[in-house]
Amino acid sequence: MIDQEYDVIVVGAGHAGCEAAAAAANMGSKTLLVTMNMQTIAQMSCNPAMGGIAKGQIVREIDALGGYSGIVSDKSAIQFRMLNRSKGPAMWSPRTQNDRMLFSSEWRQVLEGLPNLDFWQDMVSSLIIEKGVSRGIITGMGIKFRSKSVVLTNGTFLNGIIHIGEKQFGGGRAGEKASTGITEQLVEAGFTAGRMKTGTPPRLDGRSLNYDVMEEQFGDENPDKFSYIDTNSLAEQRSCHIAYTNDEVHSILATGFEKSPMFTGRIQGLGPRYCPSIEDKITRFSERDRHQLFVEPEGWNTVEIYLNGFSSSLPEDVQYAALRKIKGFENVKMFRPGYAIEYDYFPPLQLKHTLETKLIKGLFFAGQINGTTGYEEAACQGLMAGINAHRYVKSKEGFVLDRSEAYIGVLIDDLITKGTDEPYRMFTSRAEFRTLLRQDNADSRLTPKGIELGLVDEKRREIFEEKMNAILEVTNIVTNHSVSPEEANQWLISLNTGELSQKTKTKQLLSRPQVNLNDLIINAPSLKVKLEKYLSKTDVLNGVEIDVKYEGYIIRERELVEKMNRLEYIKLNDSLDYNKIESLSLEARQKLTQIRPATLGQASRISGINPSDISVLMVYIGR
Repeated sequence: MIDQEYDVIVVGAGHAGCEAAAAAANMGSKTLLVTMNMQTIAQMSCNPAMGGIAKGQIVREIDALGGYSGIVSDKSAIQFRMLNRSKGPAMWSPRTQNDRMLFSSEWRQVLEGLPNLDFWQDMVSSLIIEKGVSRGIITGMGIKFRSKSVVLTNGTFLNGIIHIGEKQFGGGRAGEKASTGITEQLVEAGFTAGRMKTGTPPRLDGRSLNYDVMEEQFGDENPDKFSYIDTNSLAEQRSCHIAYTNDEVHSILATGFEKSPMFTGRIQGLGPRYCPSIEDKITRFSERDRHQLFVEPEGWNTVEIYLNGFSSSLPEDVQYAALRKIKGFENVKMFRPGYAIEYDYFPPLQLKHTLETKLIKGLFFAGQINGTTGYEEAACQGLMAGINAHRYVKSKEGFVLDRSEAYIGVLIDDLITKGTDEPYRMFTSRAEFRTLLRQDNADSRLTPKGIELGLVDEKRREIFEEKMNAILEVTNIVTNHSVSPEEANQWLISLNTGELSQKTKTKQLLSRPQVNLNDLIINAPSLKVKLEKYLSKTDVLNGVEIDVKYEGYIIRERELVEKMNRLEYIKLNDSLDYNKIESLSLEARQKLTQIRPATLGQASRISGINPSDISVLMVYIGR
């Protein structure tokens, strides 16, 4: 095995690494996954949950393309909730609470079932680079593995330092050593590196908590799931609970500030803006007398609790004293304290849209090494890097999703075009076309692309085609079937909406905000007869209803996409010397030279590039 040459080597077996290795192997590349610890494959290093606002859309997109994060999440879920139900469907976001150990176990089973994938347990200390081309890796044991491409998914392990109060020690996460050597080699090769920080809360003994005084948070009454294939929905669920800090908790935490690595300057890297530590919260939001905490179980068969919202790097005795002042936590026992971790990353302006580095051919970055935070953001980058590493090896054109096709496209375009100096997290507000990029239609958007790539197997293809045919048939029925005043008027009056004076098309009725398709079927017997065989297909009925109700918005967004795409089709030569275009502003010349956008559309999204600069470029290239 050691003498073999691989098509793709993936370094790191977190969420990005698992998706990258699976994609490359499934597409036909001989792949090697290298990890420092085979027992922590797909470890949920932070909270035991997948999805959430915008993140749930990403998991659905990974699933639609043929990735595994959705399937593994479904198989290891202990609770399912669809967030933002009170808002429009563009904002609905699925989320699962997961069994941490089962999640890792399910991922490992997936990977071990792939015939093109080998494993090696060791630290990677350096890369083999020959004449600007990635040619393999060298492990800590001095073993060389040669390959045609390499995907780095190092997470928080590159020169990682763990901070707890005044204590600090090397580590990629609790109980695991940091990875050294790669950053130094890449900086010597011309890359720019930076430091980022993230944190995690203490883990608690659930037997020591009084849940009776907390708010219980149930899963959905009729739980959905992530995957579009036939994974099972949850038959039973575990509840989470909600607790709150108070002034006494805040006062105790403040006593540790003088020993906090955040406030004393020992941590240089920026932390995630949208997931601040508890000490950061009580400092930035000093006017608040309490902060919400989520008491999350770590699995079906464990008492371990994850206290979401209480991330901290304060001394362990301060953390413990503060915890005991939270209502319901008076007798709390702590398994381990929270901590902050500081690690190396590489600003993503140094990447192409395929996630291949600009400096070294055949070398791809995915996940936190690119400055992102979150399992979902990492997993989708891993999927795209694995796809493109395979296509690079096969001398095929790179696979890129644009901003109108997927949240994955938004994320990668943001990273490559704008860069980031703080951990990047996806939100629905980052997407210009979120009515098109809903969680319910990820399969119709992306599964055809997965089929074309060779990532979608025959079973998934059959399920997809069956669903698309059903949507087409239901849409035709809704468009052409008419509901009579006799069968619907009494019900419409109860909804405080206008009566029918004559037979009216179902589609027209559905466009009323008070009317939903499920209730319409119940109250219009003639429609129920027509839709009899689809009554159990809630995903089909919901999809058709959303398309009808939001038809006007969808049409307008598609028109906007067409206008925006005109710029995307105008390619910019990679060798273009922007400094010679004197009509460009100085800032534009500097930014365009640094980032080297692939298209005029990408150039238009770079911070500091004005519409006048785009006009100058269009004239210059003869458009």
